Amino acid sequence: MIRPAEPEDVPALLRLVRALAEYEREPDAVRMTEADLADGLFGDRPAAAALVATAGDERPGDGSGPVVGFAIWHETFSTWTGRTGAFLVDLFVAVEHRRAGHGRALLARLAALAAERGHRRLEWDVLDWNTPAQAFYRSLGAAPQEGWTTWRLGAEGIAALAATDRPSS
Repeated sequence: MIRPAEPEDVPALLRLVRALAEYEREPDAVRMTEADLADGLFGDRPAAAALVATAGDERPGDGSGPVVGFAIWHETFSTWTGRTGAFLVDLFVAVEHRRAGHGRALLARLAALAAERGHRRLEWDVLDWNTPAQAFYRSLGAAPQEGWTTWRLGAEGIAALAATDRPSS
């Protein structure tokens, strides 16, 4: 069962985010709290949206079973297409629930949402070493964007650059 995340899913989502960090070899990288995640997904100005995969429904068909996977995404804008797109921040399914179709179902639902909203692109990043994920995404018809490298300015870099901002006169 795939459904939009609800505020009561936040503890399960954060647990899965921590499992994702373990898988990605950065177990101590997660600084997010339940309050941060709740605000990011359900606050006054949500920064992202989430879909969840549930398994073992307590009541068949209602999605009330445990959350076993997620897709967190946000909208983007392309100056090339002049249209919105979607950026998949993270896709993760708990190890014990893999190979049951949850990842594919999450991406299919996200693609359906993207199509409904008229998005021209659905994009995401994949770690260079994560060849199982790369094979999975290729099996869906996705391909890496050659010639592009993700760049990042962290919190300290943002603060340092912002300190150089001079108001125009």
